[in-house]
Amino acid sequence: MRKLYCAALLALTCLGAHAQRFADHFTEQSLRVDYLFTGDAHHQAIYLDELSRLPQWAGRQQRLSELPLEGNGQICVRDLQTKRCLYRTSFSSLFQEWLSTDEAKHTARGFENTFLLPYPKQPVEVEITIRSSRGEPMASLKHTVNPDDILIHDRGFAHVTPHQYLLHSGSAKECVDVAILAEGYTAEEMDLFYRDARRTCEALFAYEPFSSNKNKFNIVAVASPSEDSGVSVPRHEAWKQTAVHSSFDTFYSERYLTTSRIKSIHNLLAGIPYEHIIILANTDVYGGGGIYNSYTLTTAHHPLFKPVVVHEFGHSFGGLADEYFYTGDVMTDTTPNDTEPWEQNITTLVNFDAKWKDMLPPRTPIPTPTERKEEYPVGVYEGGGYSAKGIYRPAYDCRMRTNEYPTFCPVCQRALKRVIDFYTMPSGE
Repeated sequence: MRKLYCAALLALTCLGAHAQRFADHFTEQSLRVDYLFTGDAHHQAIYLDELSRLPQWAGRQQRLSELPLEGNGQICVRDLQTKRCLYRTSFSSLFQEWLSTDEAKHTARGFENTFLLPYPKQPVEVEITIRSSRGEPMASLKHTVNPDDILIHDRGFAHVTPHQYLLHSGSAKECVDVAILAEGYTAEEMDLFYRDARRTCEALFAYEPFSSNKNKFNIVAVASPSEDSGVSVPRHEAWKQTAVHSSFDTFYSERYLTTSRIKSIHNLLAGIPYEHIIILANTDVYGGGGIYNSYTLTTAHHPLFKPVVVHEFGHSFGGLADEYFYTGDVMTDTTPNDTEPWEQNITTLVNFDAKWKDMLPPRTPIPTPTERKEEYPVGVYEGGGYSAKGIYRPAYDCRMRTNEYPTFCPVCQRALKRVIDFYTMPSGE
């Protein structure tokens, strides 16, 4: 018995010796890294733009070298001497979407991208990589960060945008911190913004799995003023001076509302603890956009605002794919059907075991005929990820497919719950 006890104690001691503690490598502040993603459909490159220090770290302090999802890009922070990975995160970007457009075939452009990392105590190596839709590396960059570098810009220590907490469930290290940012609201319209931000909370927590996990979220509304009221609609020759310079007609898609001025977003949030971002646009024009680990941007005054903001947050927070498809849309057939996509709610069946195969009822037909949708609430229905053929979704309908459907399907709910748990539960729970 004593030998077994000693063996167990030795195992626990070794495990503890190799366990990675946040406080051993990082402070309670954030390192903000601004990059430029540049190039065209044929050649891409990444350039370092600027480094900043923020007063708080609102991200996870456990599972530091793990990823919730693969994403279309990854960042790894390594110990400069041992090259051990101390922290990893994943993302997608507007630049990578743009690479699939016709413009990218003959024109080179640059896109801003900003990421938050825990602030290191010692010099570290940061490596960022962006990948193609087939998961192949397209461009990468390694650079060293010395935490004592005098050119690292302090932000958010003296000047902080006015804000109000709409939900405060706990400390930043225990909860998912979401900032709701005003876009196209003048200083005189901030009461309207705060009302819209409260409507956003009502919408989000009306859906599972957010409703049953409300106590794991902090929500802060950030009153960033714009010079003009409303947002830009290029097809109507309407250009506005707004807080984060958003506009419709992204990639010439009328409903696609985005901004490429990512640094403006993060400048306005400096000094406020945040991990995920929802931007509310002061307009009734229909549209929106959501980019994984970047932002949700949607219109606050369209009748379909509530389901749309939840749909777009499914993209930006949960990395969920769109489950619809349109003939002739700018994004049509951009997902290759010979590679398994990283998004958890679509599959090409290349590696279906990694998706929702375990949730299928016995003898579920693959593909699942749509006329049997009542029999198979979870199945393998063809059409999704902007493709009518070769891409499959888990349910006939879902919040990620249509605005009218009242819930996320069971597969999307599980995927979202896993992300919530990743950010809020220690390893092994």
